Amino acid sequence: MLFQEIVFWVLSVLAIGASLGVVLVKDLFRAALLLVVVFIAVAGFFVLLNAEFLAVVQVLIYAGAIAILIIFAIMLTRDVQHGNLPNRFQIPAATLAAVLLAVMVAVAVDTKWDLLAGQAQSRAQAVQTSAVRTLESPRDLAGLERAGFATEGERTAAQEAGLADLLIGDFVLPFEAVSLLLLAAVIGALALVRPR
Repeated sequence: MLFQEIVFWVLSVLAIGASLGVVLVKDLFRAALLLVVVFIAVAGFFVLLNAEFLAVVQVLIYAGAIAILIIFAIMLTRDVQHGNLPNRFQIPAATLAAVLLAVMVAVAVDTKWDLLAGQAQSRAQAVQTSAVRTLESPRDLAGLERAGFATEGERTAAQEAGLADLLIGDFVLPFEAVSLLLLAAVIGALALVRPR
């Protein structure tokens, strides 16, 4: 457990430092490289959560394709060395970021994390296992029952659930949020390469 905590804190410091660098560095090319570091740190968090598939997708799509798209757009942009000049959207963007931060802090403070640690963690591990292989042995079925799948219908659904079912079922909101992030990255890249 100590090793996982050390890795978590190293990844946290790396992600926070790199994300601050993305916002504060004037050179867009260096900011894009720091964004790649943030993406890789997030992939490390996925590995810590036993979501190896999502970690690989994070590295391939975000650290690979999206970062290359952004870097390509930066290379096509004139006057990259001058950085982003202040514009009329600076104050609304700062206000929106402050409101979003306040909402996230309020949710983090109001959430009863101790209630989520027990049953939800074992349930998530059981679902993660079922995404990788079929649960058929009596030991697996007992594990499902301990994880909180009380009825026979819930256990059958967990046995038959695959990763795609989870992405378009219980986890559809995070899946759609990732697609919106992808859309925002593409729009941002197009805004960078558009002629002035």
